Amino acid sequence: MIDLFYAPTPNGHKVAILLEELGLAYRIIPINIRKNDQFLPSFLAVAPNNRIPAIVDHDFAGGPLALMESGAILTVLAEAHGRFLPQAGHARAAVLQWLNWQMGGLGPMAGQNHHFNQFAPERIPYAMQRYTDETARLYGVLERQLAGRDHVAGEYSIADMAIYPWVLLHERQKMDMTQFPNIVAYLARVGERPAVQRAYAHGAAFDWEASLTEESLHARLAAPAR
Repeated sequence: MIDLFYAPTPNGHKVAILLEELGLAYRIIPINIRKNDQFLPSFLAVAPNNRIPAIVDHDFAGGPLALMESGAILTVLAEAHGRFLPQAGHARAAVLQWLNWQMGGLGPMAGQNHHFNQFAPERIPYAMQRYTDETARLYGVLERQLAGRDHVAGEYSIADMAIYPWVLLHERQKMDMTQFPNIVAYLARVGERPAVQRAYAHGAAFDWEASLTEESLHARLAAPAR
């Protein structure tokens, strides 16, 4: 059983997708980042950086494993279960390359795009243009990589699970998708996967009005998993 500390953000979605693809038993521990649930001590014990997602894998080899950072979670679980990350060679290197491209480039830049275009209390044209342009550049990199490929590193992998939730938000990022037909086809292809659809159902059911206390979070974690 795996506890998934989750909110329906791109980083939360990517781990839920992998858990669904692997067919693992897991339970959602909702962390409402709009109400500062991420600062509760029981969550910080798992994720000291106070960010979702995080997991506790109670059946991990060698004993229960608490793990934060979505890229690390994807890599560790894929390795542990022998799927969606090749074991060696060029194929493995390609997946890790594109996973790290998402973690170090697409995610942070699109995240800043979201912030300055959607949420910043002050409209800062320079920042809005800078992050919109950089997001578009990264989309161009992905568009070229997908030419003649169904998935970013050949076979469907954790790299796709990491990238898909970010490019799904292209409207929020102010991207002109007529420039990126390969990405449009990619979004349709990945979005048709039943595991992806099941993962996104968690987001549809997430209650942004609810929040946890330290006592209620501790009680959730202490309750027997079903």
